[in-house]
Amino acid sequence: MKSNSNFVKSTEHMRQLLQTDVSKTTLLIRIMVGGIFSEGIQKFLYPMARGTGRFESMGFPYPEFFGNFIGFIELLAGMMVLMGVLTRVGAFSTITIMSVAIITTKIPIAFRESFGPFVLRDLEVYGFWSMAHELRTDFAMWLGSLFLIIKGGGRWSVDQKLYRAWYSFSWQPND
Repeated sequence: MKSNSNFVKSTEHMRQLLQTDVSKTTLLIRIMVGGIFSEGIQKFLYPMARGTGRFESMGFPYPEFFGNFIGFIELLAGMMVLMGVLTRVGAFSTITIMSVAIITTKIPIAFRESFGPFVLRDLEVYGFWSMAHELRTDFAMWLGSLFLIIKGGGRWSVDQKLYRAWYSFSWQPND
C-alpha cells in the first residue's frame, strides 16, 4: 500500500511539472530565455573572459569549478527551456543563476562597494541608475524565467506532448 501511495504522489508531482498552458506565445518567452542562457557555451569557448577568469576577477571562491559548473548549467537549462523539456526545472535553474548574478554583480554597483568576497568592477558611474542600466538584461531574464515557472512550456513544447501522452486517460490506482 505504501509504495502505491508513493507512486501516486510522484505521478502527481510529474503531472504538475509537465502541465502547461496552451498559449502559442509562450514559445517567444522560451526563445528569449533559452537563447540567452544557451550562450553559456561561451564560458568554455572564452574561459578567461567569460568563465574561470571572470569568476576569479569577481572574487568567487573556486573560480575554475564555478565557471565550468555555471557554464554547464546555463547551457543545459537554456537548451531545456528552448526545447520545452522539463521547462519549469530549466527555468528554476535560470532564475537561480540570475538571482545570484544580481546579488553578486549588480547590488554592489548600487552601493558603490564590494559585497563579501565579490569584487566591485570598474565603471565610470555607480549608484542606483548605473545598477538599473547594468541590471536590465538580468531582470528581463529573471522575469522570463518566473513566467515559465508559472506557465510551463506552452503549446509547442515537449512538456505539452508528454503531458498529453501520459495524462490523457483517466487513471485510478488499485486500492
